[in-house]
Amino acid sequence: MEHHNKGTTMTKSISVALLAGGILLLIFGINAYNSSSSDISRFFTGSATDKSIWMLVGGVAMSVLGLVGLSRKSKTV
Repeated sequence: MEHHNKGTTMTKSISVALLAGGILLLIFGINAYNSSSSDISRFFTGSATDKSIWMLVGGVAMSVLGLVGLSRKSKTV
């Protein structure tokens, strides 16, 4: 008989939320990276705006954390 405790369900919920938030940040980061302000920034500085870079980095980090959390085996009590 398998028992699921509240902590496992909470951890999986947090992992799903991190994954969803990470995907959203990636989408917003890609849109910001391809925006006209990033084009102007790339023209003068050679790199995109800090905002777009941080959204991309944050999106990747959140997505990875979410995937790791979901891939961990749940402990049965």
